[in-house]
Amino acid sequence: MITTLDHTLKEFIQQALEDAKRTKQSVIVSCIKEVDAIDPLHFFASGEDLFLGERYFWSTPNRDFTMVGLGNELVIENNLTTKERFRDIENEWKRFEKVVVSNETNQVGIGPILFGGFSFDPLKEKSLLWNNFSEAKFVLPKHMLSVIDQKSYITINKLVTPHDELTMCLKHFERSFEIGSALPYQLDCEKGNEFSTIEYKTSEWLKAIQKATNNIKSKEMDKVVLAREVHLKFSDKINPYQVIYNLQQEQPTSYIFEFENGPQHFVGATPERLIKKKDNEVLSTCLAGSIKRGKTEQEDDDLGHQLLHDDKNLLEHAIVVKMIKSAIESCCFDVITPKSPALFKSKNIQHLFTPVKGYAREGFSFLSMVEKLHPTPALGGFPKWKAIEKIRELEPMHRGWYAGPLGWIDHEDNGEFVVALRSGLLEGQNAALFAGCGIVEESDPKSEYLETKIKLKPMMSALGGVVNED
Repeated sequence: MITTLDHTLKEFIQQALEDAKRTKQSVIVSCIKEVDAIDPLHFFASGEDLFLGERYFWSTPNRDFTMVGLGNELVIENNLTTKERFRDIENEWKRFEKVVVSNETNQVGIGPILFGGFSFDPLKEKSLLWNNFSEAKFVLPKHMLSVIDQKSYITINKLVTPHDELTMCLKHFERSFEIGSALPYQLDCEKGNEFSTIEYKTSEWLKAIQKATNNIKSKEMDKVVLAREVHLKFSDKINPYQVIYNLQQEQPTSYIFEFENGPQHFVGATPERLIKKKDNEVLSTCLAGSIKRGKTEQEDDDLGHQLLHDDKNLLEHAIVVKMIKSAIESCCFDVITPKSPALFKSKNIQHLFTPVKGYAREGFSFLSMVEKLHPTPALGGFPKWKAIEKIRELEPMHRGWYAGPLGWIDHEDNGEFVVALRSGLLEGQNAALFAGCGIVEESDPKSEYLETKIKLKPMMSALGGVVNED
């Protein structure tokens, strides 16, 4: 049930309590207020004392939508090893009646929102690094800040159970609107935290590329994406606020995300939207094929021109476009894609880029679309299931949530998911960074290795480290 502010909050909570007792099912009550401008990173840091390990940060390119969650009012997770993990999350979310107390009836991005992600491949045996991450985990925050087109909104969520009392529920909302007024985050004025680095199983990764190209030449598949990881050990504890701030400053064309899972921070700046849905309009992005940025404007233009006419990269991109367009057409009508790719430029790298747009057919939910798209050939390969099997066989690491779908879904089936690229898993003084490349018949291991070094740069720079040669 979705309702607007026609009565007092007390009356809404009283009705929710009655419904919860009658149905023996908890009800989500969300109260929304427009507030004076709040700095999102300040709000994120304000939750350190009360909600450390239970926070998230999300910001779209150009920063026209930023969302920060503090505290876990509801956690929905599973460790299912099949695609049922998507449906399980969706069914659990839909199970709750939702009462929204607000005057903002048409604003997407406020109210009860579930934020989280899925692992890349639930069938791959877990490593110790990702041991504390479920195959799927989503949270409804206790307190959420949404900054949309320079307007700030606070959403307070309460899971009203059949056993709750009215006075305690009211106190929850009264106390909650005071959150966010303390603990300004600390930023280091100068970068310079020394680190040592270990390139994890690099020789095995290079051998895997050679095996994959041989498999492709023998027609086992058209493309497979192979990733590698680098481990960094810093002399001081990593400052997550500094990392988020640096990513925002240095990667303006990327989505910035941070998901706290206990002491671990999964954080990154990804250029790749997987899917966005608002009402029945659906958008997806094909991003595959890449080359470095130039040191001068002329060199940059020349490199872009080279990328737009490179057979290897055009083939890699065409495979991605074909699959994503097919997946969108299976659940949408009036699907539109440009005839040829354009260039997408970020600070360190430029990609071939093709947008896909359509309108959702009746009967297809948002998470069912996420399921259809994951993983795209840009992250897995083609054919999909053959490529995933090859990744399990050859890739000398466990991806965990790297390259998995991460994002949010609201109470009206709107939402947005990205592919969790250009990312790292941080804990204390340690960071594990990840980067991958699309392997096709013409791939060269040395060139692919150099490409991963470019893709690691956003996180390396955001961490602000200097290499310790000892």
